[in-house]
Amino acid sequence: MPYRLPVPPAVIAGAVADVSTIGGFFEMGVGPIGPGWRPLADLPVRHRIDDAAVRLGTGETRVAASLLFQGLAARLWSPVVGVAVAHGLLVDVDPSQVHWYPTPSGPLPLRAQRLTGRRVVGTSLAEPLYRAVVPGLLEPLAQAVQEIVKIAPGLLWGNAASALAGAVQTLTRGRPELAGRAIALGRELLALGVLRGSGELVEPAPDRPFFVRRSCCLYYRVPGGGMCGDCVLLDQITRREQWALTMRRGGGS
Repeated sequence: MPYRLPVPPAVIAGAVADVSTIGGFFEMGVGPIGPGWRPLADLPVRHRIDDAAVRLGTGETRVAASLLFQGLAARLWSPVVGVAVAHGLLVDVDPSQVHWYPTPSGPLPLRAQRLTGRRVVGTSLAEPLYRAVVPGLLEPLAQAVQEIVKIAPGLLWGNAASALAGAVQTLTRGRPELAGRAIALGRELLALGVLRGSGELVEPAPDRPFFVRRSCCLYYRVPGGGMCGDCVLLDQITRREQWALTMRRGGGS
């Protein structure tokens, strides 16, 4: 029977510090909260969408909202997925305890004064991790976005799935010894709840995952933009050519 074992906060902090070295989207600070930091629950979504529109050079609020949501989803998935894959631990991410700091560009800085977590025994981490991130963090964010601009739920959850896949791909590049576990967890998560049917992780070569989504994030509508590597609009020949090129260069998409 599955059960959860509480883990000392120091162990969780060490695991978070470890995966923070993988890349900017995986970084999360743990310790005293200084001036200027605000609870994640107080993120000014309308202001962030307006800023995104200016940065992207688009007058389409829907496009800016879509891409903002995808970037924030990647930021929220990455540390939690990283700790789950690298350390087998579930981090408790409460939006009233996790704080953010305003920055003009780059991944949104995240910090918590103290993080708790647990080791899940007797079952996969996928379902409790899904509940922590999707209902706990992404559904409130999606609701806030939809109160500002009319945007299809399927588009937002396709963005969330793409963001999750990006975290998995970054893990396979940064920690290749964890590739199998990262891909397996990613596929389990993509089969759950609102992520189900949003797309799939494929491996044109072992441990080299690429995501194929069933919706479009609207990036092609940004001035100078184009189709993302996982876009539903991309034809199969071009997609496979991009995969081959990326693998020759040693990256992921």
